[in-house]
Amino acid sequence: MRHLVQVLASVAQNAYLAFPWTRTLYQGPAKRFCSPVSNCHSCPAAVLSCPLGTLQHFLASVRPAVRWGTYRLGFSIVGFLLAVGLVGGRFACGWLCPFGLLQELLHKIPSPVWRIPKALRRLPFAALAGLVVLLPLILVNRLGYGEPWFCRLVCPPGTLEASGLFLVIPELRDQLGPSFAWKAGVLTLFLGWAVVSFRPYCQTLCPLGALYGLFNRGSLLRVEHDPARCRDCGACGQGCRVGLDPRRDSGSPSCLRCFECATRHCPNGALAVRLGPHTFTAPCAPPSTRAS
Repeated sequence: MRHLVQVLASVAQNAYLAFPWTRTLYQGPAKRFCSPVSNCHSCPAAVLSCPLGTLQHFLASVRPAVRWGTYRLGFSIVGFLLAVGLVGGRFACGWLCPFGLLQELLHKIPSPVWRIPKALRRLPFAALAGLVVLLPLILVNRLGYGEPWFCRLVCPPGTLEASGLFLVIPELRDQLGPSFAWKAGVLTLFLGWAVVSFRPYCQTLCPLGALYGLFNRGSLLRVEHDPARCRDCGACGQGCRVGLDPRRDSGSPSCLRCFECATRHCPNGALAVRLGPHTFTAPCAPPSTRAS
């Protein structure tokens, strides 16, 4: 079911299929709204804006906006990101992200499996603080404008999705330079890494996932552990593809909220998905283990 939702979400976010003939980006009314995940604004099929790019553009222009009294307009993206995080934590990462889906499909290629070291999970927070927040605020031109540095220097989803422009608009190919070669190299690295490790970009670099992860522990949608049902078999930890122990770490910022620990791996119904006051018993729990 989750993979079906991922496919439908990816199609819905990239539903402008006229770009091969129009050779233009979609600029309709839906582009005023942001996707909850990284889906590049410059993708020729994208019908929504990217929240990460929108946040960077807001921060990059905040100084002139303060001078002109228009800075309040940018708070809508901040409120949107807070709302997504407070409701679902990293649910959008696990269920709605097209680049996450691509990494999962690549991981199905038969190969050795390498667990990503836990130390690398701190890097997304460094990318969030440095490239997304601080550099657009600090490195500004004489007019006070900064740059969306994460988009310009790194963003693998943006490199993959925006490259469609160069396929349908050949005139743009002349503008390719060393920066695009660098970003293409970063993209290639993560796509190759995804074959042997589960969603490496999400675990080691994605600043949007890091932001949503800050809300994992207190979000309305979360995984809840019932010690009374738990038999300490460890099946949930063995099945977690990001290397967490859901009995203790379900609120970790690294949890992608795929809910497979509750729906596929726990044989005793000790893990369940909770939305606010409502708890949903894990579907894989045998009836004999469920509380009356």
